[in-house]
Amino acid sequence: MLAMTLIDELLARRLPPTWARRAIRLDAGVSQVRMAAELGVHRLTFVRWETGVHEPRGENAERYARLLAELQRVAS
Repeated sequence: MLAMTLIDELLARRLPPTWARRAIRLDAGVSQVRMAAELGVHRLTFVRWETGVHEPRGENAERYARLLAELQRVAS
């Protein structure tokens, strides 16, 4: 397992609110299935993160936050 970088730590702490997570994904034209696959989690797990039923932690939060930041950057 790779050590968390400073940027990853900051991103994980600043995971957008649930409404923004969905908006970023939709603006990028990415499906829930694709997001889940990219993050290496089950679709239901991803849906729970996106809706706020559960929050990702640790490495999952880092990867999710980084993916959202990159999607937002390239979709703008």
